[in-house]
Amino acid sequence: MIHILKNSPVFKGINPAEIEEILIKINHQLRSYNSGTIIYHNGDECNNLLTVIEGSVKGEMADFSGKIIKIEDIETPRHIAAAIIFGSNNKYPVNVVANSDVKILFIPKESFLILLQTNQIILSNYLDIISNRTQFLSNKIRFLSFKTIKSKIAHFMLELSKRQNNNFIILPKTQKELAEFFGVTRPSLGRIIGELENDGIIKAKAKNIEILNKESLIRLLQ
Repeated sequence: MIHILKNSPVFKGINPAEIEEILIKINHQLRSYNSGTIIYHNGDECNNLLTVIEGSVKGEMADFSGKIIKIEDIETPRHIAAAIIFGSNNKYPVNVVANSDVKILFIPKESFLILLQTNQIILSNYLDIISNRTQFLSNKIRFLSFKTIKSKIAHFMLELSKRQNNNFIILPKTQKELAEFFGVTRPSLGRIIGELENDGIIKAKAKNIEILNKESLIRLLQ
């Protein structure tokens, strides 16, 4: 477990021996869950720092029609909802569901607060997590502001192009994962990508996308 924690965002930059010493001094618990288990429900209180030690989980929510929308996957060795441990409304905004058989390390809020007060590296790492999460949510709000699926896909491709600094981009998700991300069926996603290709805006082959007309993609955002 120590070799996993040393690569986690909160414990980044701390050597394994020190992590082991930290765990000896604080309350913590390692719990296992089977694939498909709902670990936390939307609205449950967040009173622990949770770290995925093995496997992965996902955050998902249901809309008013009952349709399940996946928000994001959380892989080893990331933390679950680390930015909402503190605050007046520290409740999970989504269901946390095991993607596979998982092991999760629980550190109670009281113990984590002691770590923040006594270890500057952990404090700095945690502030980075909160800042990065704020930026992620800002981007998510902007993404949701686009009215059509085609405009959301256009924004997604433009962001990838900017991040990868290239008009030849590699999609980081499978078509099934992308469909879940955009909240559409795989055939609908395939149809839209086909339309973009027929319009000469992109050229697609599996996970490889070449942006042929960036200006047309930008116009789809308007």
